[in-house]
Amino acid sequence: MMNNKTVYFIGIKGTGMASLAKICHNLGYTVLGSDIDRHFFTEDSLKELNIPILSFDANNIKDDYIVVIGNAFTNDNVEVKAAKENSNIERYSYHDFLGKMMNDYRTITVSGSHGKTTTTTLLHDMLSYSQKAGTLIGDGRGFLDLDDTYFSVEACEYRRHFLSYHPNIAIMTNFEIDHVDYFKDERDYLSAFEEFSKNVSELLIVYGDDEHLERMHLSGNIITYGFTSGNDIYVKNMDKMHDSTAFDVYYKDQKIHRFNLPIVGDHMVLNSLAVIAVGIYEGITVEQMEMGLRNFKGALRRFVIEEGKENIYIDDYAHHPTEIDVTLKAAKTRYPDRKIVAIFKGHRVGRLHYFQDQFASSLGQADEVCLMPFTSIDDYEEGIDMDIDDLQTMIPGSHLIDLDEQSLDLLQSFGPAVYVFMSSKDIYDLRDALKLRYND
Repeated sequence: MMNNKTVYFIGIKGTGMASLAKICHNLGYTVLGSDIDRHFFTEDSLKELNIPILSFDANNIKDDYIVVIGNAFTNDNVEVKAAKENSNIERYSYHDFLGKMMNDYRTITVSGSHGKTTTTTLLHDMLSYSQKAGTLIGDGRGFLDLDDTYFSVEACEYRRHFLSYHPNIAIMTNFEIDHVDYFKDERDYLSAFEEFSKNVSELLIVYGDDEHLERMHLSGNIITYGFTSGNDIYVKNMDKMHDSTAFDVYYKDQKIHRFNLPIVGDHMVLNSLAVIAVGIYEGITVEQMEMGLRNFKGALRRFVIEEGKENIYIDDYAHHPTEIDVTLKAAKTRYPDRKIVAIFKGHRVGRLHYFQDQFASSLGQADEVCLMPFTSIDDYEEGIDMDIDDLQTMIPGSHLIDLDEQSLDLLQSFGPAVYVFMSSKDIYDLRDALKLRYND
């Protein structure tokens, strides 16, 4: 791809789109884009680079632009319509443009139901300590230079978008069904990963303890990782501290190193183990791997902790019951003697309907549970008559709240506490309002 051109992003505030926009800016393209006017957390880093963010207007689409269309936007959008009617531009979907860019690097993708963003962050931390490495992470971060060797990419299975990617190495973290608005059933969901495995040219690193794996037909050279010794790479002798975990790593039944990393929770150990498998395959020393992984500071909106004068505030992207479960368990491990208040805002009523019992169970482990209503048009699905009120009836003692003074009064009455805000949507506005209440 030539980088002396202008790239225009329709939906530039999207987490993947913002990451890709920053990468293009760094590679020398002229970059601009458009989105809704409401503030979204990704736009701050775009503005730091002086990347213009415009309101939607068909006149924004100019001849000779490369136009990248965000996955959330359809022909109903005036710019999408203008782009499709203009024969003097190059037009790509987000995943097709990224897939083309990936071909210029030694690419490692991270896919799976849960843990993609955090694992991609760990992977970049590990690689960049000793290698020239860029990354695209689904929390709005993107770094890539022309002379980089490695490119680590978060690869989402939604609508089979990751089939546009042809990586050298691929990590698959787990296979629990999600995106039930698109995938017909579990078999359809698993088949997407089976198809994707055919795109991987060298090595597939797979969570070997996943209960779905024995029913799957993955292609190519495969290494498994997990907690059990039947895997190619596994963990023994874990020592869990409140802010770190130490563990021995065995590869092909030989101990290679005892790692001590700033991570909490079994899921974080597994994410690190997948990354260590990459390091072993690429010939990176265990000392370099450990030093890189020790640089891990977390991903944006993934268990981000802020400690106030009275309270702890945790912001997490969790929007699936399994993610909620591990997030609340990690909060309990980190703060065993504190009250845990779970605040959840759902995304997609179809997901809530499909997993309603699991949502109730995972949220119910908190001392207090507060639920926020769905707010965006894409949350609702035809034929599903369910709302957040229905989940509230399934969790005894839970509360319905919103971004208003009465709800803030209720939240404040629970303090001092560990407030865990969980959503893939804009729940952080409520967190900021509560922090103001406490002057934290």
